[in-house]
Amino acid sequence: MNSITLTLIFLILSSLIPHFHLTLSSSLSFLLPFSNQGKWQLLQPTIGISAMHMQLTRNDKIIIFDRTDFGPSNLPLPNGSCRMDPFDTALTTDCTAHSVIYDIISNTFRPLTVQTDTWCSSGSVLPNGTLVQTGGFNDGERRIRMFTPCFDNTCDWIEFPSYLSERRWYATNQILPDSRIIIIGGRRQFNYEFVPKETTVSSSSSSIHLPFLQETNDPSENNLYPFVHLLPDGNLFVFANTRSILLDYKNNVIVKEFPEIPGGDPHNYPSSGSSVLLPLDENLASVEATVMICGGAPRGSFEAASKQNTFMKALTTCGFLKVTDSNPSWVMEEMPMERVMGDMLILPNGNVIIINGAGSGTAGWENGRQPVLTPVIFRSSETELSKRYSVMSPAYRPRLYHSSAVVLKDGRVLVGGSNPHVYYNFTGVEFPTDLSLEAFSPPYMSPEFFPIRPTIRHITNTILGYRVFYYVTFTVGNFGSASDVSVRLLAPSFTTHSYGMNQRMVVLKLIGVTMVNLETYYATVLGPSTQEIAPPGYYLLFLVHKGVPSFGEWVQLM
Repeated sequence: MNSITLTLIFLILSSLIPHFHLTLSSSLSFLLPFSNQGKWQLLQPTIGISAMHMQLTRNDKIIIFDRTDFGPSNLPLPNGSCRMDPFDTALTTDCTAHSVIYDIISNTFRPLTVQTDTWCSSGSVLPNGTLVQTGGFNDGERRIRMFTPCFDNTCDWIEFPSYLSERRWYATNQILPDSRIIIIGGRRQFNYEFVPKETTVSSSSSSIHLPFLQETNDPSENNLYPFVHLLPDGNLFVFANTRSILLDYKNNVIVKEFPEIPGGDPHNYPSSGSSVLLPLDENLASVEATVMICGGAPRGSFEAASKQNTFMKALTTCGFLKVTDSNPSWVMEEMPMERVMGDMLILPNGNVIIINGAGSGTAGWENGRQPVLTPVIFRSSETELSKRYSVMSPAYRPRLYHSSAVVLKDGRVLVGGSNPHVYYNFTGVEFPTDLSLEAFSPPYMSPEFFPIRPTIRHITNTILGYRVFYYVTFTVGNFGSASDVSVRLLAPSFTTHSYGMNQRMVVLKLIGVTMVNLETYYATVLGPSTQEIAPPGYYLLFLVHKGVPSFGEWVQLM
């Protein structure tokens, strides 16, 4: 009797006999513990553009854009309209779209209009849900663009020329506790600035010099798209190349420099590893913050690939630094395979998925080889190293340079892009431009976990306050105990170039779980303690039971 048959028998019996699952759960767990490696689904064979940048919005739509200097895309602008830009390096008159908004629920998309080049730009979402996208290339390098989600088809990009003090190309954004956005670095930019602009600095330049970025610049750069994480004390962790600092951005002071990551190999663009801040747990006596950095390319990979057509093996390491320790040091582990240009995303249950990328080479045009089709799920709660990394089912499509990924409300991971060619090129090349969208369903979405999957029925208030009590009512067929329950806030990332900016998970303080009636319970939780733990804005709230998450519900933290 195979596992599928056992699962079907279990589901039928548990629907007929309400308490049957109480006696079968242990044997089912024994038979089917993560017995699958997830599932892939093709959502759209083409959306007309390459998904270089992606951001999930509060109305379950995804803003996607690439760049304007590719030449014409495969998606015309509506009503015969055209974009006129005399400074564009490809087309001064372009009647095709370079941005779309994808509706997750209806699996449809519509074109949006960007006026200037958004190539290799950055973004953050304001507390009101508006996406602020910053910089790009050429005439887009000092612009900001705003997109405010709407529930009809009227919203589009609004651009603000010459707003930024410096060229922001390959920069990193982070939303701050006071709702400002800090923009750090970029190509040949060893400084940072804020949106809205600082009023306390001279009007001629509102950027602030950060020598650390210049010190971490090497012949291949390897300090672009620096990894930036807001820490519980309000300071910023900034990682570039192999080094990292604790930055007091309010006073422009480097509070400390952390130990250099072992190995001596760079992890930022174009070596392109990835990084997440592991979930912040408010149930601990003191909130701990651990930064995780995985993959990348050995030093010299960019020159070897771009100049010598030699593709060095990517890195296999993951490094962990508990930055809240008084004297932190890196702990290094091995992933199951080499990976460069991989995206790291926090899943609703707190695990981390590493997806997309290549096994050799580096980021940049034609510089990646050996696509890594298999995602890896990392479980930080596992103490046994052999159980911390699980290899998932392989995808069918390579996702190399300029691919991206985001976590959806239902727990799936949406991936798109892969454009290792200048302009769109679909034939006669080893890895053609890919305009499709796919979704990966992690193992927790499998039918065998239905009996323990919770469903959120009601939240006391979808507008959350700090240190305020809330009740999350949920149903679940096979309830374990209060210790199996957690309530989590996930800030969706702005994902591009293997890095999810602003990505953040907070595990809310659980006061208790109360049974209402058969299969119905409510969890009492406390809102985040500080704006440094969780900046104001929109989050997805998930209730997790025995490692299996509910579908998310949008809440606004104010």
